[in-house]
Amino acid sequence: MTTSLPGDRTDSYDILDPLDTDYYGVFDDIDGPDRDAWRRARTVVGEVAGDLYDAWETASYPHEKVLASLGRHDVMADGIDHPELTPLSPLAAGLVNMELSRGDGSLGTVLAVQGGLALRTLALFGSDEQKDAWLAKLDSGEVAGSFALTEPIHGSDSTSLETTASRDGDEWVLRGGKKWIGNGASGGITFVWARVDDPSDDDHGKVGCFLVPQDTPGYDAEVIQGKVSLRAIHQAHIQLNGVRVPLANRLPGAHSFKDTSRVLYATRSGVAWSALGHATACYEAALQYASERIQFGKPLAGFQLVQERLTRMLSQLTGMQLYCRRLADLESAGKLRPTQASLAKYTNTRAARDIAREARDLLGGNGILLENRVITHLVDIEAIHTYEGTESVQALLIGRDITGVGAFA
Repeated sequence: MTTSLPGDRTDSYDILDPLDTDYYGVFDDIDGPDRDAWRRARTVVGEVAGDLYDAWETASYPHEKVLASLGRHDVMADGIDHPELTPLSPLAAGLVNMELSRGDGSLGTVLAVQGGLALRTLALFGSDEQKDAWLAKLDSGEVAGSFALTEPIHGSDSTSLETTASRDGDEWVLRGGKKWIGNGASGGITFVWARVDDPSDDDHGKVGCFLVPQDTPGYDAEVIQGKVSLRAIHQAHIQLNGVRVPLANRLPGAHSFKDTSRVLYATRSGVAWSALGHATACYEAALQYASERIQFGKPLAGFQLVQERLTRMLSQLTGMQLYCRRLADLESAGKLRPTQASLAKYTNTRAARDIAREARDLLGGNGILLENRVITHLVDIEAIHTYEGTESVQALLIGRDITGVGAFA
């Protein structure tokens, strides 16, 4: 292609390097194991970011490489307290979530599914035999794990789930449908939440959890097509057509939806940190672009309007950092209440949306190119804004807490 035509020059912009923005020094005092976990997460990003970039465009999922990297660098445990898992403090777990999401939204979601949901479910509620068989394999990434709660017609009202587990001799028979299940078609294992249908069982009518290998007859999973968000991880629509598992595959520690909520409350903090990672990537890309892009004879950063926009973005980003640090401090002290985690998710995903939109606009046409990543963060934020409880659900949880009046329909 001819390159000597007037005005026909394509500039490239070096805007993807992390700047470690921390205007208030919120993370200055982090050292030891917490900073080492942060460093390991950044190493993971370096190993798989290129693969995920390609996968995002093609809507493919290189799960074996991604899970292996997460396992090799020992960041899967997501703050889960279990003697067989490398301990990560709430702060370290948050920093890992933040860093992985800064690198790629799908990568952050892989951790949320594999570690935050599947591994946490097993660690909290599994039998010793189940843990012996699967805990190390999930933690290392050798086996993909998924968490099947949401149903096609029961999302926010997941307490109304209709999937059933009926007792038949020495087996449980599962029937029902699940949707939006990360890793649900990856050939691993799925923790299926179902309503116990056995009048002789103390938990009859309540929600229990069942470990289902994905190669079990009757387990039919189809990858959901047409997503424009989190394209480098697959979610599945699962049909459980009379799936039979041994009685021993029921998790003995899960007896009701309150147990399900224990997992969801823990991952809600992770979403707040994930939103911070996305927002950091977008702000730093915009800042670097403004310094490199020349218009009207000077860098964009030299214009008053651009400086005001960058300042507004930094203001929101710093608030997100303060939310997350306080969240980790409360959790470390054993004082974190579920609605406090809800408020952090509610606030940070909203702020991340604003920062991403501002960054996309500041990059102009270059903001919609995949190579500059801002557009991928923008649409990936749409997913985390919804999962682990929508904005409306978080508002109702918080509203009930501060008013004492439940407003759920």
